[in-house]
Amino acid sequence: MNLRQQLSGTGVAIVTPFAKNFSVDFDSLGNLINFIIEGGVDYVVTLGTTGETPVLSKEEKLEIIDFTYTQVNERVPVVVGIGGNDSRAVAKELETYPLEKALAVLSASPFYNKPSQQGLFEHYRLLSEVSPKPVLLYNVPGRTGRNMSAATTLRLANEFENIVGIKEASGDMMQCMAILRDRPEDFLVVSGDDALALPQMSCGMDGVISVAANSFPRQFSDMIRLCQQQDFAGAKKINDTLIDAYHLLFEENNPAGVKAFLHELGLLDNVMRLPVTPLSGPLHQQVKKYLNK
Repeated sequence: MNLRQQLSGTGVAIVTPFAKNFSVDFDSLGNLINFIIEGGVDYVVTLGTTGETPVLSKEEKLEIIDFTYTQVNERVPVVVGIGGNDSRAVAKELETYPLEKALAVLSASPFYNKPSQQGLFEHYRLLSEVSPKPVLLYNVPGRTGRNMSAATTLRLANEFENIVGIKEASGDMMQCMAILRDRPEDFLVVSGDDALALPQMSCGMDGVISVAANSFPRQFSDMIRLCQQQDFAGAKKINDTLIDAYHLLFEENNPAGVKAFLHELGLLDNVMRLPVTPLSGPLHQQVKKYLNK
């Protein structure tokens, strides 16, 4: 089974639960990992941006990686998020972080620097040369400030054997379709937009790395599975019930939205580290109303 097959379906970008004193709450993290795996997801992504990685120390990141391996216990594959806007620092992390038990690395493109397309290409070239595991590109211009074009994605896919896929979160359907049309046969393409996952899968995407599947693992992974079976009418019935949730998840901030849902489900405290703050009161009430419905 190649990596495109292993990482198709539903991956989950796991949140990092914090206790009321802002320390990492490993008990809640363990419960959350069990909840999403028992909900039927296909793999987990630790230390994605949904995990509030910009406010985690290196020591905390290493502890979370090891804890995730132990808690998952080989029930599903684990992908580790390692990215940043200092290419040499990211390369050093790839060389030194505990990746033996990871199936792949997900690396968000550099933020704030706003490199050219050639700069993005050279950044990922360096990572591909040093990474001990296959690299998944992550294009999320809404967070990074720079879109990675379809041409750059395809150039990386064709030139570097160790670059095996992309989480595409540009929201640009034309760009997504161009990548899907011209990608190498074994190159994984997954959605980074929960609300667009269904139409993107109808265009040929292999799955999604989801935020919503933290709080709705069963419904969301069932919807994606129906897409894989080309049952888009059945998938739409589930997706229709989640549309309001997508709005609440991302209206103010991710992961503030998903942590509000997980708090109401009794899975963690509604705590974030600054500069991220919990949902405003009125929006949190809408989360409660949605769940009660």
